[in-house]
Amino acid sequence: MIAAIKPAGSNTRGLLAYLYGPGRHDEHTAPHIVAGFAMLGMPDPGRDPDATLSQLARHLDEAVHLRNSEFGKKVSDHVWHCPVRTAPEDRRLSDTEWAEIAERIVEAAGIAPPGDDLGCRWIAVRHADDHIHILATTVREDGRRPRLHDSGIRVGDACRQIEKDYGLRQLKKGDRTAGRRPTQAERHKAQRLGWEQTSRDWLQDRIRAAIPHAGSAEELLAYLEAMGIAVKPRRGPSGDLLGYAVGRPGDLNKDGEQIFHPGGKIAPDLTFPKLKARLETTVPEEHPTARRDQPAAPWHQATDALETLQAGMADETHAQAHITALGDLIEATAQKAPTHLHAELRAASRTFARAQRSQIRAENQAAHTLRKAARDLAHTATGPDGSALATLLAALVWATIVAARWHEAKNHAHQTEAARQTLDHLQSAADRALTPVVGSLATRQPNDQARRTLAHDVRAAVPDHADRILSDPAWPALATVLADAEGGGHKPHQLLKDAAAQRELTTARQPARVLIARIQHTSRNPAPNPRAEAARRRSTMALALRGHQVRNPQPTTAPATLTEQRHRKR
Repeated sequence: MIAAIKPAGSNTRGLLAYLYGPGRHDEHTAPHIVAGFAMLGMPDPGRDPDATLSQLARHLDEAVHLRNSEFGKKVSDHVWHCPVRTAPEDRRLSDTEWAEIAERIVEAAGIAPPGDDLGCRWIAVRHADDHIHILATTVREDGRRPRLHDSGIRVGDACRQIEKDYGLRQLKKGDRTAGRRPTQAERHKAQRLGWEQTSRDWLQDRIRAAIPHAGSAEELLAYLEAMGIAVKPRRGPSGDLLGYAVGRPGDLNKDGEQIFHPGGKIAPDLTFPKLKARLETTVPEEHPTARRDQPAAPWHQATDALETLQAGMADETHAQAHITALGDLIEATAQKAPTHLHAELRAASRTFARAQRSQIRAENQAAHTLRKAARDLAHTATGPDGSALATLLAALVWATIVAARWHEAKNHAHQTEAARQTLDHLQSAADRALTPVVGSLATRQPNDQARRTLAHDVRAAVPDHADRILSDPAWPALATVLADAEGGGHKPHQLLKDAAAQRELTTARQPARVLIARIQHTSRNPAPNPRAEAARRRSTMALALRGHQVRNPQPTTAPATLTEQRHRKR
């Protein structure tokens, strides 16, 4: 059940005309009052052909007119309006049930406190099966104004209890971190102009897309301007940036002027103070595009950075910072991933925006490594190879699972649900990215003898999950990865243990695929060989004394040969 309190109005008669009228699309049927502050003598134009809307308006406004005449200061924002709607799958409520619900809502709001005969005048009008409209005039019978501060929270709590009491669909309790829903006027305007999104939703997507690219609030506004967005900064006498508002091109008012929206009206976490704290806590560094990174380096660095997320979840302020930065990394990944993954990753980024914010204050400096990785990825000019992308997406899947579990432990219902929905999108993208990698690896799997040796390593390293791993269709590809890693000097047994410790396998649908991504990342560089390194140093020193230039020999042992040798030793 949703109770949406509207902004205060000043025209009681006008609102009544809408409630008793046909509706914008002739959807109103048989409007009538189901409850009110004093039903006896209440004029109801829906049931009494002699009653008029003007009579009902005067009846409701009586305390307002009395206050205006006595105090001499006109009350102009006295119309309180709250539609209350059930879910489409809910049963049809009777007029009596709607009357009881209306009374509970006006009590919770402070319009008509229980046992208070001097409360505000109100009515509940029903003109459809699935909802009512509560209209109240916010001047009490004693001339005082009601206390409506935080009435939305109290009404929301009342609705959650009503859902339980009446067997209706139960919604999650709000925590005041949700973004504002588009108004009816915004939706109609978008429809009229042929826009798929309302202006505020469109602007929110663009601001979130710009965040990974910016190292300060000034950079963020400059980036938005470069995207063609109208930006109106607010500066102090010293020129310091104090706030901002942004506008969608073509979104004009009736006078043809650009409409601007402050960041806080777009989303709770896009206020200027929060963006400034989020962007400007990192240490200044060389611009990412000026570095000489290897093509895949930012993708591997992002995977490495995600390992800091789980380590930072013990402190709640650090955890909140890491989850916020995780959203930035998902956004940066969506921007730089191959075209065939854009739709899923864009949906993941948009959905995770709700999981990024909670009532817990973020210690943004704690997530410096993760935020830096997002910036580096946003500025990289080259795409990833298949294995680097698959590894990062697998790491993002696990990081999102960790975020969802943290929110669930904190009873953040909306954030938990958003993280779980994000997980579906990320998992789909990760599966699509890993499938060609697995196929390529499987074509060069080790021979039967080598696979048996590697299977022994699996049973020794992860005995609880060995059967699932070895029966996974991706096991031949994992065997190839382990053989390749052994050829680079790594120990398969240790790689398996480390990978299982970094990402538990109980919840993994395909554990072999999870291990492929993790082990490929860990073993991408040859393992150091202390004996060979010592020999190299001795050789270098000897040749240096003779004045000769040294060239380091490269290992030539094939991966499969090492595995076969271990098998023969057994």
